[in-house]
Amino acid sequence: MENFNNFISKFIKDNSGQLNIFGKLGKITIIFIIISIVNKLINKAIDKTINNKRKTDLLIDYKRANTLITVLKKIIKYILIFIGIIMSLDMFNIKTTSILATAGIGGLAIGFGAQSLVKDVITGFFILLEDQYSVGDLVETEGFEGIVEDIGLRVTKLRAFSGELHIIPNGNIQIVTNKTRGSMRALVTVTISYEEDIDRAVKALEKVCEEIKSSNQSIVEGPTVLGVTEFGEYGIVLSIVAKTQAMEQWAVERHIRKKAKEALQKENIKMPYPKRVIIGGENK
Repeated sequence: MENFNNFISKFIKDNSGQLNIFGKLGKITIIFIIISIVNKLINKAIDKTINNKRKTDLLIDYKRANTLITVLKKIIKYILIFIGIIMSLDMFNIKTTSILATAGIGGLAIGFGAQSLVKDVITGFFILLEDQYSVGDLVETEGFEGIVEDIGLRVTKLRAFSGELHIIPNGNIQIVTNKTRGSMRALVTVTISYEEDIDRAVKALEKVCEEIKSSNQSIVEGPTVLGVTEFGEYGIVLSIVAKTQAMEQWAVERHIRKKAKEALQKENIKMPYPKRVIIGGENK
């Protein structure tokens, strides 16, 4: 064992007893392994704390919590990596104090050339602080619409319904339309022929609305038949409106259309279709 220890000492140390290049690389490896373990322990502690608060219902906005947790974990990871780099440079006798001082002075000069980056970070901070939107929200901003997939201090990632991933710098975000806060509107228009009885059609649709209201848990208010809202080119337009839970309005609209079509068909109320009447010509 003593011979083995002597061999290891000769392998990682030089003649003066200081760590050689292999010893320093080995120590750096150990430092980053410890940093990785510490980072995982901190992440577990954060997750455990959040889960405990969820069990006691002290944390209501889960999506916002998930967003803040993700950003907090990233910040802690970068800080730990920065500490590891500083410790590694110290082993190679590189004066980190002078580097930090130089970075502070150079940061002023770099700041003028990185104004957009600083703007992105500051805007991202206020987006999180003000809870403008969270991961999982449906938003529209800067001409793009999609589900918020990730919020960072620099960029926001939106996943469009078609599958594209839009990566938007936070500094470019001026106006945000959040489509998942509060109740959403479901609007369905039904067109009947001009020859049909409007009152009979309205009664049939009202009966459908009552059935849907009692069976669909996604509906918050309604559905309600508004009545005649337009005289179309081929028929009379009747509108049905309801308030639904966020992100459920499209499913509710599809359900109302299906049931409305079935009810009108059952009552033998005809829905119009494009037609052309030709007057004149020769009889053959």
